Amino acid sequence: MILLPPAEWRAREAAHAERADALTAGHRARAARGEKHPVEDFLFTYYSYSPGVLRRWHPGPGVELAEAAGEPRASWRWYAQGETPDGLVVDRVGMEREKAPMLGVVERILRSTASRPGQFGCFGLHEWAMVYRQDEHRHPVPLRLGQSGTDAVVESHELRCTHIDAFRFFTPDAVPRNRFAPTRETQPELEQPGCLHAGMDVYKWAMKLGPLVPGELLLDAFELARDIRLLDMQASPYDMRPWGADPVRIETPEGKAEYVRRQRGFADRANALRARILTAWLGTETARV
Repeated sequence: MILLPPAEWRAREAAHAERADALTAGHRARAARGEKHPVEDFLFTYYSYSPGVLRRWHPGPGVELAEAAGEPRASWRWYAQGETPDGLVVDRVGMEREKAPMLGVVERILRSTASRPGQFGCFGLHEWAMVYRQDEHRHPVPLRLGQSGTDAVVESHELRCTHIDAFRFFTPDAVPRNRFAPTRETQPELEQPGCLHAGMDVYKWAMKLGPLVPGELLLDAFELARDIRLLDMQASPYDMRPWGADPVRIETPEGKAEYVRRQRGFADRANALRARILTAWLGTETARV
């Protein structure tokens, strides 16, 4: 157990809050004005975690906060008295006991995803499959190539989506064109690090682990999800230029090459975060195999 003196953990807490505020400033300002940004606001609607939750710092397991018993976090869930009378620690044992099924799923997905080779031949066509042969779309944004041009791109490629939370939005005509048929039950078997959605989900898993993940690591996962979301929309069939997302034209060889280059970088970043989360939580990324 590492004992952090008050000056040290309060400095880390303040730095975390400052960094979180900077990351959410645009979203909070738009929300106050009643405005929406289809690229940058996605993480707060799709995952439903508020800026306030992101702002909350945790030290992670194995760390005792000295002289913290009188602080607001003493009333937070999954905190307990530490080895010193006025110290606080994350109650890892209690949380693992009560949340065992959920934590088991998270651990399995994190480890199994990182253990597989990445697949880099999807070219972000999941977003195209969501509007294939469909007059009404989920997002009220014009299609860059129009409906017929968009349909032609889908028909000239093989759909290879492995992620249930992308596949479930495919149009009925797009579903049988996909090589895989992901379900919630097969998610641990199909997740792979090349998938942009699996990379964004590292943020979701970090959030679900709550105080088991150090705050600095949570914000790293959020930043990865933010960066992936930008590519996801740049490579989509939508014309996102009014929102600062210049297109990555995956219908061209040059666009495919750029997509795969950035996709590989995200896969590396996501796997590094998966390892860090498992290490912070369990003490080793290969624990409880």
